Amino acid sequence: MSIILRLDRVMADRKMSLNELSEKVGVTNVNLSKIKTGKISAIRFSTLEAICKALNCQPGDILEYQPDD
Repeated sequence: MSIILRLDRVMADRKMSLNELSEKVGVTNVNLSKIKTGKISAIRFSTLEAICKALNCQPGDILEYQPDD
């Protein structure tokens, strides 16, 4: 996959747990865990916006593009 999710890194930098982020964003722990581990194929802009607001970050802090070799 060319898009790498860095949610775990941003959460660690902000010292925020999955439970705390879940409460702030209004998304279940299970769904946030899937985002965190990269086991998703899509994310809603509204969810991405809520995550960025809760973590005080930009989408580019969470999403990274790596071209295929």
